[in-house]
Amino acid sequence: MATAETTYLRSELEVRRQRLLNATRAEAANASLRELLSNVDAALARLSAGTFGICEECHDSIEADRLLCDPLVRFCLDHLSQDEPRPDWFVDGWQARYHYQPANVVSGDYCDLIESNGGFLFLLGDVAGKGVAASMLMSHLHATFRTLAGQHLPLRSLMGHANRLFSESTTAGQFATMIVGSAQPDGRVEYISAGHLPLFHISDSGICSRSATGVPLGMFSSTEYDVCQLQLAPGDKLFLYTDGLTEVFNSAGVEFGLERVRSLARRHTADHPQAMITACLDEIGSFSPAKRTDDLTMLVLHRSH
Repeated sequence: MATAETTYLRSELEVRRQRLLNATRAEAANASLRELLSNVDAALARLSAGTFGICEECHDSIEADRLLCDPLVRFCLDHLSQDEPRPDWFVDGWQARYHYQPANVVSGDYCDLIESNGGFLFLLGDVAGKGVAASMLMSHLHATFRTLAGQHLPLRSLMGHANRLFSESTTAGQFATMIVGSAQPDGRVEYISAGHLPLFHISDSGICSRSATGVPLGMFSSTEYDVCQLQLAPGDKLFLYTDGLTEVFNSAGVEFGLERVRSLARRHTADHPQAMITACLDEIGSFSPAKRTDDLTMLVLHRSH
């Protein structure tokens, strides 16, 4: 990794360490904040020792774009830990596929799947802004949710803690839209949408869109989020995406938009999750062949049985 990038990451980590330290002092009993602080300290120690960016398994270099997105990562793509997200994902009667496509070297989009409480958490979001700054905020959210997930908190508490920590670690104008949900083997789903684009519930009876349940993370530290509930039958899907899908413009200046996304989902109701993602990519490629100018992330969750 270039010296300038390393210097930037060190500076950002030190700033966030101080903010975390302040938050930890304010909430001395919060073990998740202390664990996150410990992870940041470990990354700073690796920078000082000259081992930052070296895979702990094979001792080769970790991909530079991944380090810029998340300076806490410790393994290269060939040696992902079991806790890191996988594009092909199966657990307890659920199947998931996601597509992650940064517009540039780094991205402010966020997608994760975490086994927890006998089911799993699914997370998809978009940090305001572009480039390295947005990527650093995204990596901060990634580390925050990964740490909080280990505390097995109710969804409302999980989002409350994450929002407060994010608010205390950012400046005015920095925020993130996000959907965070939990899914159980029996098809029960709880979710919170913090200012994000509508979630689509796809079933044999049609497409149902679910709008945001609260404001984006980082806007107000005291925000309380409402939890919504769904029951998915075998064969049902949830479709989540960032605005890199809806805000694609063709050569005539026409936006792809939510209605085209809804129509696309309706035409591919019966498809395998990967086939649905492929169809989306094909359709936006035909709509606008030009190079993407925004990050694009899609996630399809399928209750297989």
